[in-house]
Amino acid sequence: MSRAHLCSKSFLLPLLTLAATMVSKEIRTMSTANSKRFTPAFNPSTLIILAGALILSAALGIRQTFGLFIGPFSFDRGLPVTQIAFAIALHNLVWGFAQPFAGAAADRYGSAPVVAFGATTFAAGLGLAAVAPNGALLVVGMGLLVGIGVSCTTFGVVLPAVGRTASPEKRSVAMGLVSAGGSAGQVLMVPLVQGIRLSSGIVASLFALAFLMLLIAPLGIVLDRRGQAGTTVAQAGAAPLRQVLAQASRHRGYRLLTLGFFTCGFQLAFIATHLPEYLSLCHMPVGLGATALALIGLFNMAGSWTCGWLGGRFRQHHVLGWLYLIRSVTIGAFFVLPKSAASVVMFAAVMGLTWLGTVPLTSGLVAKVFGTRHLGTLFGVCFLSHQIGSFLGAWLGGLVFDLTGSYSLLWDATVVAGLIAAMLHFPIDDTSANMPALRSEPVNA
Repeated sequence: MSRAHLCSKSFLLPLLTLAATMVSKEIRTMSTANSKRFTPAFNPSTLIILAGALILSAALGIRQTFGLFIGPFSFDRGLPVTQIAFAIALHNLVWGFAQPFAGAAADRYGSAPVVAFGATTFAAGLGLAAVAPNGALLVVGMGLLVGIGVSCTTFGVVLPAVGRTASPEKRSVAMGLVSAGGSAGQVLMVPLVQGIRLSSGIVASLFALAFLMLLIAPLGIVLDRRGQAGTTVAQAGAAPLRQVLAQASRHRGYRLLTLGFFTCGFQLAFIATHLPEYLSLCHMPVGLGATALALIGLFNMAGSWTCGWLGGRFRQHHVLGWLYLIRSVTIGAFFVLPKSAASVVMFAAVMGLTWLGTVPLTSGLVAKVFGTRHLGTLFGVCFLSHQIGSFLGAWLGGLVFDLTGSYSLLWDATVVAGLIAAMLHFPIDDTSANMPALRSEPVNA
C-alpha cells in the first residue's frame, strides 16, 4: 500500500463556510464592583486565577505531548501502535471515571489535598512509563496512574474553585481566563519535550515532565483561599449530593450537555494523539506535527478566553453549538483539501481557537443551572462523557490505522460527531433548576 493512500481523502465535501472567529482584546477587571478602596494588582482572586492557570498549564501541557511518543515507543521499544494508543486512550477513560470522585473530594475537603495527591500520582505514572520495558507497564503508568493524576489537577477541581470566587456575571470570564492561562503549557511543553527527546531520549523527557508535576503539587493551597478572597459560599441548607445528582439526571438540558460533551473529547483526543503521525504519512516536513500541536495551544489561549467572554454575554449553549459547527467545517475542509505547511498552520490556528473553549462554557452552564455548591461533582459527571469520547478518539485512531492503513474513517467520524453535537446544544434549556436549597452563589464581601 502506497504512503499516498494512507493520506487519502474521504467522501466528505465541505459542509459549511467557515465562520469568522471573534477575538476580543478587551480586558475585564476582576475586582469587587462595589469596593471604593484601592485594590492591589495581585489580589487574592488574581492569585487563585494564576494558581489555577499554572496547574492546568502543567497537567494539560504534559498530556498534549503524548502524541510525540508514539513513534519512539514503537520504533525504540518495538511496541505496536495500537498498544501505545491504548495506553494514551486509557488515561482519558480513567480520567473520566475518576473525575466525579476527584470533584466531590475537592468540594468536600478542598483543592489542596486533591491537587497534591494528583500531581504526585501523575509524576509516578510518567516515571513508570519512562522505564517501562513492556506494554503492560506502559499501560499502568501512562494509562492508569496518569489518568488518576490528571483528574485531580485539571478542570473538575480547578474550575469549580475559581467559579466559587467569582460573581455569577463574571464567572464565565474568570473560568475562561484560567483556561486561557492553562493553555500556556500546551504552547511551551511540546517544543520543550521535542527538544529533550531528540537530544537526550524519551526517558529523560518523561522524567523532566514528572519533576515538573511535582513542582505544582503545593499550588492547590492557593485555590482554597476563597475565604480570604472576600467571598463566602452559603452552604447552609444545601441539598445532599444524592438529591443533586438525581435532579441533574432528570434535567433534559444536563443530559443533552453531557451527550454533546462526548464529541469534544472524541475530536480533541484523536487530533492530539494522531495528527503528528498523520502529517508524516502525508509527506509533511519532520517536526511539523509538533509545531501544529504547539500552535493549537497558542491559539487556544485566545480561544478559551474569548469563549469565556462570549459565554458572559450570550447564551452559553448557543455559543457551544456554533463552536461545534465551526470545528466540523474546519476538520472536514482540512481533510479533503490538499496538504501544505500553510494549510496545517491554518488548521491548527482555527482548532486552537475552538480547542478548550467548550470547558468554561460547559462548566459555566452547569453552574448557571445548578449553582456552585456541587459544581465539581456535577461537572465531573458531565466530563465523564467527554473522556469516554477521548478514549475512543485516541484508541480507535490507532486501531483503525492498524486495520486499514489509513485514518480516513476517523476523520469522517470527527466531522459527523461535531454536527450531531451542535444539534444537541442549541435546544438546551438553560434556566435555573428549581432547587433553591442548591443555590450557593458567592457573596461578595
